[in-house]
Amino acid sequence: MSQIKHHIPDAMLVAYAAGSLEHPFALVVAAHVSLCEECRARLGAHESVGGALLEGQAEQTVSASMKDAIFSRLDDEPTDGPEPAYERFGAYPGPVMQALKGKPPRWKSVGGGVRQTLLHAGNEGSVRLLYIPPGKAVPDHGHNGIELTLVLQGAFRDETGRFGVGDLEVADDSLDHTPVAELGAPCICLAATDAPLRFNSLIPRLLQPLLRI
Repeated sequence: MSQIKHHIPDAMLVAYAAGSLEHPFALVVAAHVSLCEECRARLGAHESVGGALLEGQAEQTVSASMKDAIFSRLDDEPTDGPEPAYERFGAYPGPVMQALKGKPPRWKSVGGGVRQTLLHAGNEGSVRLLYIPPGKAVPDHGHNGIELTLVLQGAFRDETGRFGVGDLEVADDSLDHTPVAELGAPCICLAATDAPLRFNSLIPRLLQPLLRI
C-alpha cells in the first residue's frame, strides 16, 4: 500500500523481530506489517541480522539432565493443536482475524456513537478495535504511556495530522489529542495501550473503569 505515510518506529520493529514486544503492541505491529510493504521489508532485514547474530554465538554445552528434560517434553502429547492462520477479511488483516478467532467484532458502545471490541486486556496493556462514525470524535485525552493506533478503514485527523488506512500513530505522554473521523466510511482502528488513557472530561473518566481503556 504505497499511500501509507506513518510507519513503525525502528526500535519497536527490532523488539518485535526479537520477540520481546508485549502482546498488545505486537498485535498492532503484526497487523501493520501485513499491510505495509516497507515495514515488512524492514522487519525481514532485522530478522536476518538477528539470525546472523545467533549463528555467530559460541556453542553452549547442555547438561545431560537438561537434555533429558527437553527430550521428555518433546515426547509429551500436545494438549492443543496449532492456532489456525486467518486470511484478511474485509477491513481486518489476518492478525486481527486471528485475535477475533475468525468471528466478526462484537461492538459495545463507549458513547458518542463510538464503539469498541476489546481483544485483550492484561498487566502488559490492552488492545481493542474502535469504530468511529464519520465526523465523530474520540473524547479529548492524553496518555500515561504509549498508545499505538492503526487505521484499518476510513481515516481520522488529530492535532498531529491525517491518518488513513495502514497508517500508524504512535502517541506518548506528551500528546493530548482529539481524533476525529473523516466523512465517508466509518473509521475502524486497532488501538493498543500499555497504560490507561488520561481523559480530560468528567464523563469519560467515570466510564473508564467499565470500558477498560
